[in-house]
Amino acid sequence: MGVTTDKVVTVLKGSQGTEVIMEQVIRSWDTQITRSLTDRYSNWVFDALDDIADNFLITDPTISGHPIVFASRGFLKMSGYSAEEVVGKNSRIFQGPGTSRRAVLEIREAIREETGVEVSLLNYRKDGTPIWILFRLCPIFSKDDGRVTHFIGVQVPIGRCSRRSSGCFGDGILLRSCRREVCLDLSGEVGRPSGLESFVDSDNRGLEAEEICEASELEKQKATAAVCDILSALTHYSELTGKVVCGKRLHSLGIAPLSSALNISLGRIKQSFVLTDPHLPDMPIVYASDAFLNLTGYSRLEVFGRNCRFMCGPDTNVETSSEMRECIQHQKPCTVRILNYRKDGSSFWNLLHISPVRNASGKIAFYVGVQIEESSKDEGQCLSPEMRQLGTVGAVRVAVRSLSVGVGSSRS
Repeated sequence: MGVTTDKVVTVLKGSQGTEVIMEQVIRSWDTQITRSLTDRYSNWVFDALDDIADNFLITDPTISGHPIVFASRGFLKMSGYSAEEVVGKNSRIFQGPGTSRRAVLEIREAIREETGVEVSLLNYRKDGTPIWILFRLCPIFSKDDGRVTHFIGVQVPIGRCSRRSSGCFGDGILLRSCRREVCLDLSGEVGRPSGLESFVDSDNRGLEAEEICEASELEKQKATAAVCDILSALTHYSELTGKVVCGKRLHSLGIAPLSSALNISLGRIKQSFVLTDPHLPDMPIVYASDAFLNLTGYSRLEVFGRNCRFMCGPDTNVETSSEMRECIQHQKPCTVRILNYRKDGSSFWNLLHISPVRNASGKIAFYVGVQIEESSKDEGQCLSPEMRQLGTVGAVRVAVRSLSVGVGSSRS
């Protein structure tokens, strides 16, 4: 499937540089969309997904705007859109005036909570005609670190509508055996987020007044089977690249991973830093930035779940390590110069700043450790190392507080 976007390029008259910049932005976006699947599943995954006859989309929550990165042939035929009109867009383009606000809120809540959900939904084809579908959302998790990599959105047309007022959706989904064994507990992942009855429509239309079209048990079985087939293909091709995925979050070493929203916010911070969780035994690392991995030579999997002392070596000053522990015990920030070691055994002087990070309720959720290699502290930098470190701490605090994200209760 050709993966392209139809983003509009605005070119200022007489400005040749603007055209070049905009073309570069579009190429970068197209590359990001394409690599969303190929980097994890290889180039062959497109052919495998094209062979699946069901109507479905795959979206990537790690890319800004949560765009569609794959649309099946069945979906394109059902909706009347071409791949070029769909890929790179957010799925809200299929909603219209009759789409249930309650159902949309359920889907958004499931995405935020990184869980599965099944709802009846009124969508619209390209020609504007409405179509009732059974929408089945399923998150895909990295088996290594438990992060959400993609969402599968299966859409089964509802043949006959027996309308009823919106309320609790029924359970009782019948399971069909998958084509291959996958680590997905379908009955456990599908659920309805609680508390949605209390939402009030801002335009006084009223959520309770909405009607939905209920799917049959056969249509629910079809949605379940489609998820199994898609997940089977993704799992198989992820094994070829070594970046294995599954349909159920696996907590490595008993550590719950950070949410996708917080990961995206932290990923925008370019400085070398790690987050550790003081509420877990031995205060393990729960996040490591790309710059930190480049500095130390370790992979994210090698770092996740370990205490930061693994970077110490034979010539590391014990008194400096004790000073850091004392500051953490007293919940105070500190700055030290410490000799650390990379994965290859080479040493470097680390200008390290450690600071507590509090959540929206004022409780300490994490500690952040910001590293700057002394030998390169001034290379191409306008700000002093101290200012860069404080800026990084500030950015981390904003991300944690604004999202109020805490997978584990200890961070809430």
